[in-house]
Amino acid sequence: MVVMSVSVIQALGEQLKVKQQVVATAIVYFKRFYVRNSLKCIDPLLMAPTCVFLASKVEEFGVISNNRLISTCQTVVKNKFSYAFPQEFPYRINHVLECEFYLLEMMVFTDCCLVLYHPYRPLLQYVHEWNNKETILPTAWNVINDSYRTDICLLYAPHQIALACLHMACVITQRDYKQWFAELNTDLDKILEITRHILNLYELWKNFDEKKEIPALLAKMPKPKCQTSRPPSQGGSQSDGQPSTQSQSSQNTSTANSSLSQSTN
Repeated sequence: MVVMSVSVIQALGEQLKVKQQVVATAIVYFKRFYVRNSLKCIDPLLMAPTCVFLASKVEEFGVISNNRLISTCQTVVKNKFSYAFPQEFPYRINHVLECEFYLLEMMVFTDCCLVLYHPYRPLLQYVHEWNNKETILPTAWNVINDSYRTDICLLYAPHQIALACLHMACVITQRDYKQWFAELNTDLDKILEITRHILNLYELWKNFDEKKEIPALLAKMPKPKCQTSRPPSQGGSQSDGQPSTQSQSSQNTSTANSSLSQSTN
């Protein structure tokens, strides 16, 4: 489900024409939230555009207009993910804004920094003086993009991820930089661990039919329910009457709007 949601975020980013760093930041926000919260808390289909919306502001891309964000979500869901979400995108901008509040609250209570560092910058620094970097750089960049479909962005430092993806790019393009890697003052075991994570992802993709598997997984996934407490990561105290965002496809937009507009007593 997380891989699927990352695909939704990537598709939204492409449709909105934001830079890749905005997409990467949105993916990390998304993963951080669901590391600490259940899928019952907030619908991932709502959290995905919320993370893109927040990331566009943090990365100083510029605020995406409300109408453009919602219309893009509707287009992407209809044209690219209708096999998983047969109903139209059910949320409106007020849902996104409230979801953004929950996301920011989680960041505050868990001491998560909104400003993130990604492997793209160290990658550019590493290949700055390389020959044939025009061939290696795009390949390594694409491997980094793929790596965000795994959890390595939460587990390893950006420079380690950059080195692992650069190593894989050298293998793919058949470039020999063994001596350069041997002279690095870094933990090569970590680099190999990251490489294995990415290779496992590619192996999964090879045998995974998304259009057949995802609908069955979504049917089994717990649906968000209206709760009387905020998500468990939001702090020690709980307030009565605070609902969780709903996303059951059978409910229409007015029902979702009614649930989300309840205020904390």
